[in-house]
Amino acid sequence: MRTRQGKTGTSRLQQASEPQQPATQFFGHVFRQPDLLKRALTHRSLSYETNPDALLDPASDNEQLEFVGDAVLGLVVAESLFRRFSGSREGELTRLRASLVSRKHLGEVAARIDLGRLLRLGRGEEQSGGRRKPALLANAIEAVIAALYLDGGLTAAQRFIEKHIIEPSMPELDLALREGNTFSGAIGDHKSALQEYLQAAGAGQPQYVLTDQTGPDHRKSFRVEVRIDDGQGGTIALAESEGTTKKLAQQQAARLAFERLRADDDLLGSRSGSATEVVR
Repeated sequence: MRTRQGKTGTSRLQQASEPQQPATQFFGHVFRQPDLLKRALTHRSLSYETNPDALLDPASDNEQLEFVGDAVLGLVVAESLFRRFSGSREGELTRLRASLVSRKHLGEVAARIDLGRLLRLGRGEEQSGGRRKPALLANAIEAVIAALYLDGGLTAAQRFIEKHIIEPSMPELDLALREGNTFSGAIGDHKSALQEYLQAAGAGQPQYVLTDQTGPDHRKSFRVEVRIDDGQGGTIALAESEGTTKKLAQQQAARLAFERLRADDDLLGSRSGSATEVVR
């Protein structure tokens, strides 16, 4: 079965090239209050540089929304884990929730959907690489969750959280529970999860091959394919993906490969001499 994953952040924020105009659509949700989204994407540095007096107004940037988004995220993740892993103890669920809502994981999710491209930053923060700072990205994704919640209710926020924060980590969450979280990588470290899964199956080390790179230096796009030995001196391509960095592309290719292997128990056993379709 062939599945496809679009380019990183394929659902784009409309009018992102004109941040002064409130956008109305964000990853499938149409905002009735577009100023909420504009505020969620506005970093404090922009308020400070354009109007220092605005710092006295908590509605001038996204910091207040982070507070709401953190609470909404925790609720949605807790309910989702409760439904998915109804046989788990509180301690197990707490551990999984902590992994999903961690700053590290949220920063990785924001990078994967290319949220940094959409942020409204001050010039100083822009020049210091703010669009790629994990902490800044993690804060922004919480603010966006708050905006979705305040504009469209819990359903709108839940849809975004499930699709972009929970679902991509489900194979690792399941593996962590069944094996007592023995794999070395944290949630979101798909390369570590894939490597230990392959080692346990006696399939050796995964190989990551850069197959293409496009775009100017300041906005590169990298395509990476993950392969395994076929047992006869060749290789089998399991999956490929794109990212704004080689590391992101490798992580997403590993995630797709891991999901594929978990869904097809016979793939590793029948890899010799088989023609394998690449998952994208």
